[in-house]
Amino acid sequence: MVHFIGLASAGVLALVVPCSLAVPFVSEAQTTVQSDATTTVPVVPVTNVTSHGPYTGPPATTTGALSTKITALSIPIRPPEPYKLQYPADGQLHQPQPAPYTPNGGLGTNGSEPVYRVISDFDYESIALALYQEWIELDLFHWGLARFSAEEFEAAGLNAEDRYLIQFMAEQEVGHATALTNLLGDNAPVQCTYNYPVTSVREFIDFNQKLTRWGESGVYGFLNHLDSRETAQILLQSITTEARQQLIFRQFDGLFPMPIWFEIGIPQSWAWSLLAPYISSCPANQTRLIWQNFPSLHVINQPNPARINGSNAWNETTGGYANTLSTRNISAADSCLRGDIGQNCSPAITHNRTTPLSYPGRQIFLRWDSPGDLIGPNNSYVTSTSAGYPKFAAWVSQLNVTYTPLQNISGNTAYTIQPNTSTYEGDPAVNGTIFLAITDDDLYVTPFNLTQINPHVNALAIYQAG
Repeated sequence: MVHFIGLASAGVLALVVPCSLAVPFVSEAQTTVQSDATTTVPVVPVTNVTSHGPYTGPPATTTGALSTKITALSIPIRPPEPYKLQYPADGQLHQPQPAPYTPNGGLGTNGSEPVYRVISDFDYESIALALYQEWIELDLFHWGLARFSAEEFEAAGLNAEDRYLIQFMAEQEVGHATALTNLLGDNAPVQCTYNYPVTSVREFIDFNQKLTRWGESGVYGFLNHLDSRETAQILLQSITTEARQQLIFRQFDGLFPMPIWFEIGIPQSWAWSLLAPYISSCPANQTRLIWQNFPSLHVINQPNPARINGSNAWNETTGGYANTLSTRNISAADSCLRGDIGQNCSPAITHNRTTPLSYPGRQIFLRWDSPGDLIGPNNSYVTSTSAGYPKFAAWVSQLNVTYTPLQNISGNTAYTIQPNTSTYEGDPAVNGTIFLAITDDDLYVTPFNLTQINPHVNALAIYQAG
């Protein structure tokens, strides 16, 4: 018996059907076997969101993230735990095997019965964040299909089968939302109302590929820190699907589908900062989150994948944090959707663009908001930062955080230079849909302890490299 909150176990019957002896190379059913009916778990109630747009209700009575007593301003950096340096890693076995063909060690491998539920504040707040993400994806996919006509999709190179793939992605989100709701229990967040900064199919697709990027990367950032390994297992099996969604939206966006060797993991507060602005309102008793909302970073010359020359862009984004491409001021001559040029960026399995979207040495012009903006559900959260004077741009991609100095700092504006760096030879670190932050320090962090950078973050954004 497996404990899965809200889920029932269902057996799977494997049948071996004999082949016909008269025709040895053609299988032919000999019998019909019926299995007993299994219990099907109902999905969580899914309603059609009837309104979209910014929050226009009364001022929130509670402003800010969920909080209790705080014991320190930040988590101190400590040396590694000694036991992690003791294993010899010489290819030999060093402990008795608990069972045949089973090496000693591992978490959750002692035969105890799995319990599929959150077991700590960290688990609850992390899974609740992931559920907020699943809900917005479910609505966004449906909204885009309803908002734009078949003719508009066709003009962007997406046919009926492509549109059905987006519809199927929405159906996937029903399953994901159900699983995470069951892990959390009765107080799990429910659907909200949303606002999307897009006015065309191309903007819709680009916003999707950026939203699914921070959804995927946000889970990778906390997955291995969860106290409940069983919960982590279920979340892993859902987020691998979301990874495929992000790749498909890159293909629909005319981008190279997977230009990196390693996917990015980011802290929960980064994922919440990027997500919250697009949630307009939630029920009054909705579960609140503890995560921080950082101010928005605007990349003034954000590369625009809708252009023949993506780098030749200035103030062509929409949607704040997401820095989604805008098609409003792109002429037909500059659009890479033209079929008569060698720079076609129409939807495809893959594209090798002759002119890169961005490149090492590119001057990046930045502007960031000051803290104190009301944001998120019902405008009930407030952006904040504990960082000092901004000094660096932190490029978070793959296995690295690379810092470049801010130059010509004037108030909340500056520029920096896109770095030329690689973790492994042949794999440029700054590539794909990545994350860019303004910081007061070039703190050394790694993928496993990236949250240590949070006290030093002034503002946050998505950057479209490549």
